[in-house]
Amino acid sequence: MLTWRSHDARRMESVRVQLSGKRIKANGRIVAAEADTNPAFAAYYDLHTDETGATKRLGMTVTLAERERQLVVARDEENMWMVTDHQGESRAAYQGALDVDVVFSPFFNALPIRRAGLNERADSITVSTIYVTLPDMTVASAAISYSSGAVDSGEGIKVHSPVSDTTLTVDADGFIVDYPGLAERI
Repeated sequence: MLTWRSHDARRMESVRVQLSGKRIKANGRIVAAEADTNPAFAAYYDLHTDETGATKRLGMTVTLAERERQLVVARDEENMWMVTDHQGESRAAYQGALDVDVVFSPFFNALPIRRAGLNERADSITVSTIYVTLPDMTVASAAISYSSGAVDSGEGIKVHSPVSDTTLTVDADGFIVDYPGLAERI
């Protein structure tokens, strides 16, 4: 179990993670109080990756005071994504994305970090990502850049995304310990 608390203590995320090599199975929940950036909501997710750590399927349910909605994002063998939500189904390549990132979640940043081994060696990557915003569950393509220094340098992993430009602290397994401005693991 991994648990994060936002720095302003208005949001938490807790996730049960099962690892088998680079394969991840995760079940988590994000709970947020009302804030300037969002209404109060709860989001439950269920994630499965393949043996390389690339996302195969993300199922998500978001509950607000007035409604509950579901979202399923699944990648097929042709690396095409099927998105099913309250508006129906769509199929797209999302610029070759292999990862999903969910706004307000430090957990999802671990997917490309672990897949590329950035917690184990110095490297820089830019990945196309399916970017899910909460609580409205809009789905878009985004490019996110990660850059790691030497393993024992203490430099962390620099991330540049649509909502942040900061340096993450990760543990030996590549899971986020601190994401400045977003959350810290407790």
